[in-house]
Amino acid sequence: MRTAPASYFTLGRSGLRVSRLALGTMTFGTDWGWGADKSAARAIFDAYVESGGNLFDSADLYVGGTAESWLGEFIAERKLRDKAVIATKFSFNAELGNPNAGGNGRKAMLRAVEGSLGRLGTDYIDLYLLHSFDRVTPAEEVMRGFDDLVRSGKVRHVGLSNTPSWYASRAQTLAEWRGYEPLSALQLEYSLVERHIEDEFVPLGVEHGIGIMVWSPLASGLLSGKYRATAAGGEGEGRLATMAGTDNPAFRKFTPRNFAILTALEAVAKETGRSMAQIALN
Repeated sequence: MRTAPASYFTLGRSGLRVSRLALGTMTFGTDWGWGADKSAARAIFDAYVESGGNLFDSADLYVGGTAESWLGEFIAERKLRDKAVIATKFSFNAELGNPNAGGNGRKAMLRAVEGSLGRLGTDYIDLYLLHSFDRVTPAEEVMRGFDDLVRSGKVRHVGLSNTPSWYASRAQTLAEWRGYEPLSALQLEYSLVERHIEDEFVPLGVEHGIGIMVWSPLASGLLSGKYRATAAGGEGEGRLATMAGTDNPAFRKFTPRNFAILTALEAVAKETGRSMAQIALN
């Protein structure tokens, strides 16, 4: 049995206590051509729980819903629902021809939360996040929808992921003025190769009491050391190599700038006797 961490941290100004490291489940499933099969996913889950972790992050469309289903199953197997803090997200559309099956609007939000509850096998979600800014839905509709979900008991806390800082600021101000459930978290990309949140989002979180959840702190595996620069851009075994050439900006990490950072990271890791992943996370 691994030693549990000595302390937990409140998420933003909420009373929700979470471990410093969350377990992301975007790799729970192999349907996308990369990721962990069920036995490997369960082993990852068990190792995280035994180390004292309690914050699990998922989304309705991660691996077509597989990630939520497996996460719910693993939590139920170990009877951890009261201890587990489950975060999941909505926004993306998987139903061709139905424009309201995605986006940030109230209709899509309510549809999505019911689907996530079913796959997770639970009657409430600890932290419900808007996954991506749709550039259409006003913040008033999102925050009122979130507040309705909290009042219904289906959601405990709410947050935003991948939105502009002005939108997040407006959303929190609306919540404060109108008495809606405030944002407890902003989930944003942050790593040694992606530091844009430092200018506006971090001060926003501090000023308005919104906790920041980092996604992809290892830059989709780039900073783990398993990729190397090549004349063609980069190579290695993992999703960055599998997704190379796609139009998804989250996976376009094979750049000269990033490989220069990787070279410096590797040097520091050798000097300190730590893994590249440990250095990158710290």
